[in-house]
Amino acid sequence: MRAPVRVLVVDDHTLVRRGIVALLEAAPDFEVVAEAGDAGEAIRRAAETHPDVILLDNHMPGVSGIAALAGIREVAPQARVIMLTVSEDEADLAAALRGGARGYLLKTVDSDVLASAILRTMAGDSIVSPEMTTKLVAAFQSLQAAPAEPAPEAASSDPYASLSPREHQILVHIARGASNKEIARALDIAETTVKIHVQHILRKLGLNSRVQAAVYAASRQG
Repeated sequence: MRAPVRVLVVDDHTLVRRGIVALLEAAPDFEVVAEAGDAGEAIRRAAETHPDVILLDNHMPGVSGIAALAGIREVAPQARVIMLTVSEDEADLAAALRGGARGYLLKTVDSDVLASAILRTMAGDSIVSPEMTTKLVAAFQSLQAAPAEPAPEAASSDPYASLSPREHQILVHIARGASNKEIARALDIAETTVKIHVQHILRKLGLNSRVQAAVYAASRQG
């Protein structure tokens, strides 16, 4: 059997946090390794427990979740961070993506969607709540204004032109929200081949996640 995904839940509202913990602990796919009620505690607990996934609230007393991303990534670089927030602000979305978050979900999300998002993130996908998709292009424009750790190739005038025909195909599927498995099935290639192509796409475009790649593709089509 597959080992359960080790999750750290960070939220300053005790009832909300306990509810999320109870939801995850009821499923065999997850193991809640720690809880935290603020950014400082989140960083300490991440360093102690080395979780696979961190569900991170944004609006907390003191340091916000987004502001804590750098510290969390420093002590737990292997962890995939999913923002779980009430904020529908495109600036928060852009800042979270820039900071390295692999997902951005609203707290109105259904429990089964949350569970699926965690598993998809572990598989290499990036997830954004459907309610936020219309704000992705604006978020991407913000990311372009201040890109995070661009790859050396990103200095070219039009890195999009450096993509191969197959990479262009895969980028289109990423923009539609397809997973690696779905892309592999659609193009009749191995899933591992898709993963390699995705890595090359991100490197060539100077991006950090599939979400950024999806937004980039949407902006090119616009």
